[in-house]
Amino acid sequence: MLRSSDNLWDLAITEVQKKESAEDDPEVSTETERSVFFIGNKHGGKTTIILRCTDRDEAPKPTLALEYTFGRRAKGHNTPKEIAHFWELGGGTSLMDLIPIPITSENIGCYIYESICIICNMWIIAWLLQARGGRTFSVVLVLDLSKPSELWYTMENLLQATRKHVDKIITDIGKLNSKATSQVIGRSIPKDHPDRELIDPFPLPLLIIGSKYDIFQEFESEKRKIICKTLRFASHYYGASLLFSSKSETHKGVLRSFVNHLAFGQDKSKFVSVDHNKPLVIPAGLDSLNQIGSPPASDSDLRQGNVRTPLELWKKIYERYFPAKNTNDSKEIKDPAKDPQYSEREIDAMRSQKDLLI
Repeated sequence: MLRSSDNLWDLAITEVQKKESAEDDPEVSTETERSVFFIGNKHGGKTTIILRCTDRDEAPKPTLALEYTFGRRAKGHNTPKEIAHFWELGGGTSLMDLIPIPITSENIGCYIYESICIICNMWIIAWLLQARGGRTFSVVLVLDLSKPSELWYTMENLLQATRKHVDKIITDIGKLNSKATSQVIGRSIPKDHPDRELIDPFPLPLLIIGSKYDIFQEFESEKRKIICKTLRFASHYYGASLLFSSKSETHKGVLRSFVNHLAFGQDKSKFVSVDHNKPLVIPAGLDSLNQIGSPPASDSDLRQGNVRTPLELWKKIYERYFPAKNTNDSKEIKDPAKDPQYSEREIDAMRSQKDLLI
């Protein structure tokens, strides 16, 4: 177990001893453990994604609070086993007090220590930590594309709550090297990326999934374009990968590859799509502010208002089109025809697919 008081060289010695012990005993194999924390909209399809990626053919059940399951895979004979821990937060933004439970210094410590070693050019120690088969922790944010008025509120609140807790852990670990620790968050973005100084990457690997694309694709073209551009900006700003999930087998496979990359270290799909008329697939670091373009607003709109960051500007513009709705304070609208944000075509699509989870 890693502790903030451990010296990096002491850790290296310990890992060498463990590695030598494993080599001396052929029965001993080093397991790699990865944790993936699913957060997002209530009824957004998180459980369905987890079942699909763990090859479980069973009907998804509502997540009541915080649920846990795991998957195990072996790459081959006498090779380290890959163990994935899946945590799922239910209730949308209503149960954020439970976020600290799966995110502990033990779970994310290896990732932070390894990052510090790489930043400080301590490659031997970083290699030893990787060879140890240690632990990694990733976050998957699932956003319901069929509910654009809940999208920004859900994303902002869940990521802020998660980041606040992670930052506390990083601060404790950072006592070893505060300068290096402050650079850990940039690992998802290449050092030579032109936007590196303009964005604020999430401190842990982050994947944003837009679910219920099959409803979303029936939205009016202009609405789809605004939502796509906004999510592209938010994902790029947070240093996250972004993909939309549809019912097509091709995109089911892309979804599995991205999640299994986080969960089992498998190669992820190299497929990329930035067309707002198709499901988006954009790995972290491959987008740019220049490609995304400016927010959908006039020059006068962009000059007005007090905003401190690009993120605040995009939020302000987005909520002009889709006023924020806090689902915890208001009852869910059962009949989409009573919600003025939807057109008749969109209403028909939602009614015909009302039981669609993803």
